[in-house]
Amino acid sequence: MHVDPVTLACLSLATLFVAILPISLYRRLRGPFAFNWRDTVTGVAVFALFATVIERALNGYVLHANPVTAQLLANPLAFVLYGALAAGVCEEVGRYIAMRMLARRAGQQPGASHTPADSTGLAYGIGHGGAEAWFVGVLVQLQWIVFAVLANRGELDAHLSNLSMDAVLRLHLVLATLSPLVAGVFALERTAAFVFQIGLSVLMWRGVRAGRKSILPIAIALHALIDVPAAMFQARLVPLVAVDALYAVVAVAVAVALFRTCAAGRRTPRPA
Repeated sequence: MHVDPVTLACLSLATLFVAILPISLYRRLRGPFAFNWRDTVTGVAVFALFATVIERALNGYVLHANPVTAQLLANPLAFVLYGALAAGVCEEVGRYIAMRMLARRAGQQPGASHTPADSTGLAYGIGHGGAEAWFVGVLVQLQWIVFAVLANRGELDAHLSNLSMDAVLRLHLVLATLSPLVAGVFALERTAAFVFQIGLSVLMWRGVRAGRKSILPIAIALHALIDVPAAMFQARLVPLVAVDALYAVVAVAVAVALFRTCAAGRRTPRPA
């Protein structure tokens, strides 16, 4: 098994881009929006708990441990519905709880009225979306890059001696599918997901500040709607190119909407 050096370089650049994106955006917006680093850390913590622990445990039980639900979700449409709702409920409930806590804290801080309106939503969203970019994207992709390097050195099988032959063969099959196109798709998907997380965070923050109890079901529905195309691809109902094209268009629209609605409220430096 040999991974083309151009493919390896593209994978490395795509991974580096996704890794730097949330960090660079935070540094870029920290001053104009008067970010509080605690809001961003809260976003990281909420994603880590609700998406990587609670949601993963729920999926493990529903999709594998419980034979009744596992058989029920073998139906592609049922799987799509469950996959979209599970992610929406777990993440948005966590986001809602966090936003309520942050709203109470902001109301108790002196000078909070001088902070840009969307500061907390943006800072939290960068943390939540950045955590997803790293946990779901960067760390996984780094693993495949390491595997590719080991394969090119002829050392991969020796490092996988504790795995079954079937698992090793599947890993080789995945490495054989790697290409510059795969690297580009990875960067596109992770960037779109990052934009969606910021958009959902700003939406939730505005709803919580306005005291709208309906914001939680609205956010769950929007999150589930975003996840439907990806779940349909996993169920082999639609091709990947259609899913990624849709995500690219929607992500651009969300980014433009965020820029237009948030830019007006940013803090501008006073003239000397």
